Amino acid sequence: MGRDSTVSEKVKLIIAVLSLQLCLAGFHVVSRAALNMGISKIVFPVYRNMIALVLLAPFAYFLEKKDRPPLTFSLLVQFFLLALCGITANQGFYLLGLYYLSPTYASAIQNTVPAITFAMAAALRLEQVNIKRRHGLAKVVGTVVSIGGATVITLYKGLPVLLHTEPHSKLGALFVASSNPILNWTLGCVYILGNCVAWSGWMVLQGLVACGLSLSLQIWCIDRGGPLFTAVFQPVQTVLVAIMAAMILGDQLYTGGIFGSILIVIGLYFVLWGKSEEKKATSQVVDQDLTRHPLLNQESSHKDNEAAAATDIA
Repeated sequence: MGRDSTVSEKVKLIIAVLSLQLCLAGFHVVSRAALNMGISKIVFPVYRNMIALVLLAPFAYFLEKKDRPPLTFSLLVQFFLLALCGITANQGFYLLGLYYLSPTYASAIQNTVPAITFAMAAALRLEQVNIKRRHGLAKVVGTVVSIGGATVITLYKGLPVLLHTEPHSKLGALFVASSNPILNWTLGCVYILGNCVAWSGWMVLQGLVACGLSLSLQIWCIDRGGPLFTAVFQPVQTVLVAIMAAMILGDQLYTGGIFGSILIVIGLYFVLWGKSEEKKATSQVVDQDLTRHPLLNQESSHKDNEAAAATDIA
């Protein structure tokens, strides 16, 4: 009975994670379609965030009314920095990059976010780097490989893999025919990398980032399966974007983009594996310390209890 419930929980978790990636993949394609139809790259994020504000403000007010801290100057400065990185720079660079680049490769380059986040956290000494250990070396190698893959996509377009395909729907034909933006491969990649750097800076500043429908679904997936499990499915988004973009927008794939995307995914898994091994090693060290010094642990617990009792009496 317990085993069946565990299997059922895993199936629900996998379905939820795949649904999350499908929603995010759809956002890439819909955003590109909106740009093709002529929507302003400035107006689009304004509408997006206004809708998110209307949807989330009631929940934030009623559910977290008693928990939110007082608005101090320091907190307002933090809000400003988060908005600058996570909204202005993040969404601005993303839309500029998506205007000049295929949504497939925009999604692929975004897989470098964990590696860039690790590099920024290591530079700020928020992340430990020990290349003498396997997990430390894996994170460094993964970061280098991911950035190398992004560089390949930026500098080498390659040959077309398939013949150019027409959109498989009247709606897709409308999206493509409404506007004919000039694709600039290198410029689009640079903008998307700027989006990744801004996104990583946002993560370093506040930790977990999500919005709208993805917010509740992503938090649920991370709570049940952990951040590593959720991040492992990130490359699925790139595959879904490639399929949807080919069917709806008639996008073309190129050898340079595919090779660079593969390198980015390999680097992503190196970083995730290194992070997982680091957590295991840390937990083992803590368990060994508790096993070797049980008396110290009991004495510390006894002192904590005495301090708590003294506080209650006072």
